[in-house]
Amino acid sequence: MNTIPSVNLSDFISGNTEKKQQFVDAIGKAYQEIGFVALKGHFLDDKLVENLYKEIKNFFDLPIEVKQKYEIPGIGGQRGYVSFGKESAKGKKEGDLKEFWHFGQYVENNPELEKEYPKNVYVEELPKFNIIGKEAYKMLEKTAKYVLRALALHLNLEETYFDEYIHNGNSILRPIHYPPIIQEPKEAVRAAAHGDINLITLLMGAQGRGLQVQNHKGEWIDAIAGPDELMINVGDMLSRHTNNKLKSTIHRVINPPKELWGTSRYSIPFFMHPISDMKLDVLDSCVDENNPKAYEDITAGEFLNERLIELGLIKK
Repeated sequence: MNTIPSVNLSDFISGNTEKKQQFVDAIGKAYQEIGFVALKGHFLDDKLVENLYKEIKNFFDLPIEVKQKYEIPGIGGQRGYVSFGKESAKGKKEGDLKEFWHFGQYVENNPELEKEYPKNVYVEELPKFNIIGKEAYKMLEKTAKYVLRALALHLNLEETYFDEYIHNGNSILRPIHYPPIIQEPKEAVRAAAHGDINLITLLMGAQGRGLQVQNHKGEWIDAIAGPDELMINVGDMLSRHTNNKLKSTIHRVINPPKELWGTSRYSIPFFMHPISDMKLDVLDSCVDENNPKAYEDITAGEFLNERLIELGLIKK
């Protein structure tokens, strides 16, 4: 596969049985073959997208000493600001050339989870930043729910199989700023090759060149979304749960050509996580004599903790 397939969520929620099944087949095939799709028909309207980018640019334009007020020690960067070069890909010592922010779950009617998750961090200087961020979070979470319903059907599970695990899940909305590159980077890129930790990732801001996906032949292909599309990929949790039937694809964000070094890039991934006690044990339906069980049993919370240690975001 040398291109990213495109699908339209409105087919799935149209009420037309045939269109719904075509969507399930198309997204299932894409995730088995390359692990990425471009999705139209999501729940983000143009005005919300425009407002979100405006507020994100306003935040990253704040003086560094103001941004650093919102860098909260001891929580592995799971809420608030993470400064430039702090995060590196698994197995890579150079920090990525980016700074970012984390909005987390807005827990409903569950005091135990409220205690478990770090609190969201509110930017005093930009009240709209917090409001718009929450609205975008909710719309991306809603979009992700329907994508997972389609994947449940593809896996011959009950359509709402994932619903109970993602409600109040530990999902993260991460606005990223890749600042202008000032000098030749030695080894670092904007985001080194990696797989995502979570169930699925919904990515806004893949309209220009930069994001690349590795296909099964090991070739890097450009993943460029249309103006109204989200890029959506499978993460390691879902790949593990399905015994690698659905592929968590390695991807990266390369540095731009030298003539574009003076420009910023913004992208906004939404990492759909389940609640921590979801069992990621391999589904029985994904095991057969040609595909023996590849992973030990583990919960989503245990798996996330392992990976945050590997990424250098929390200490053992």
